[in-house]
Amino acid sequence: MSRPLNILALVTDAWGGRGGIAQYNRDFLGALAASSDVGAITVLPRQAPDAAAPPAGVKQLPARRGRIAYSLAALSAAVAGPVDVVFCGHLFMAPLARVVARMKGARLVIQTHGVEAWPRPKPAQRAAVEAADLVLSVSRYTRAAVQGWATLPPERLVVVPNTVGEAFTPGDGSALRKAWGLEGKRVLLTVGRMDSAERYKGHDRVIAALPELAARHDDLTYVIVGDGDDRPRLEALARDAGLGERVKFMGAQPEATKLAAYRMADLFVMPSTGEGFGIVFLEAMACGTPALGLAAAGAVDALGDGELGIACSPSALPAGLAAALVKSGPSGETLAKAVQERFGQAAFRRSAAATLGPLSAAAS
Repeated sequence: MSRPLNILALVTDAWGGRGGIAQYNRDFLGALAASSDVGAITVLPRQAPDAAAPPAGVKQLPARRGRIAYSLAALSAAVAGPVDVVFCGHLFMAPLARVVARMKGARLVIQTHGVEAWPRPKPAQRAAVEAADLVLSVSRYTRAAVQGWATLPPERLVVVPNTVGEAFTPGDGSALRKAWGLEGKRVLLTVGRMDSAERYKGHDRVIAALPELAARHDDLTYVIVGDGDDRPRLEALARDAGLGERVKFMGAQPEATKLAAYRMADLFVMPSTGEGFGIVFLEAMACGTPALGLAAAGAVDALGDGELGIACSPSALPAGLAAALVKSGPSGETLAKAVQERFGQAAFRRSAAATLGPLSAAAS
């Protein structure tokens, strides 16, 4: 009979971190901590800008930003106690995770997300992946990309998709509509960073489609929640297109406001070509708001192959937006229920727990 597994997690960020990878790490490690097959989980992050406490069963060590400082801290954490499984939360840290796992005679699990894992990586990263006992991917697209450059049996490459938090439910967004001057408007919404390195997210594609859409729908407004160094370029695109107040840049917002924004929108849109998954699609749809993205990369999984959200080709985006603005879909409650059944916390916990089976022999 095997004893509970002790896990050392080497991650970029988790509790106190920001963004989709930090959220995935919290969700995945939190799900493992709730399993009777897991004993203690020790987390070493590269960064943790916000104060946050992990759940019972998880100990998060102080963040170490520098490469040398982080490597020394990882080795120190490894020698401090028993380690049965090393979880590596990012491909770039895989060589270090491999060294730690070999040092402890532990199983190695490497997580892959999106753009970092699509091109052929450096030799040391590839070697670490091929030595791993299990490689997790958030989408079928990322899994296929890893298969393209790594020599691994298919059973060691497993998809564990993102999940959506229980706070994302249908609700009344009328107060935010009033506060943002959107009463009586038909609202398109995008939530996401405006980073010059992430122009693939497609804010500019929506702006380019707006003049034609506005000619059909005079009440149309495009709301962008988020910030970043690409915002001035996008603001200039909107001005040059003569869109005036039709595009509203609301900047970064707290979580409660983002939740209200999802609820008040008529359509969530993010025509991205580079999503490893696209958790914002889940967040919008779990709030009962229809979502539209491109049939590209990991967004196809988040949109449920078109069963939950709308997935169109890049060339069909204007037509897809036009159709979505007049087409009535399932009720918000029906959409939210379907998303929770497929990607909710219960489904995610089952997927996370299933990854432990091949690793339990490490603690026998």
